[in-house]
Amino acid sequence: MVETAQNLSDLELRRRRLRFRAWHRGTLEMDYVIGRFADAELAGMNEAEIRQFEALMEAPDPEVFSWVVGQEPVPVEYDTAVFRRLVEFHRSGKGLQSV
Repeated sequence: MVETAQNLSDLELRRRRLRFRAWHRGTLEMDYVIGRFADAELAGMNEAEIRQFEALMEAPDPEVFSWVVGQEPVPVEYDTAVFRRLVEFHRSGKGLQSV
């Protein structure tokens, strides 16, 4: 069966768009960091978490990378529960299990 936009909920459409964007960031490093997190976590995110992830996706790759690896402090507007989950996911090595 072919899925159409009418068959999918708004949240599911947003999840699919975010998953695509997460794997097409512009830098290979961020594709892996954010893409793997999206693959593992997006399906379980609620509306508020999806909004947080969407906002994070708007930040430039070099800045997000520096926050994730701890080179720069995270600005208050990006220091969300979803961002902290991303950092924990990255640091735990979970994102490397699919390599």
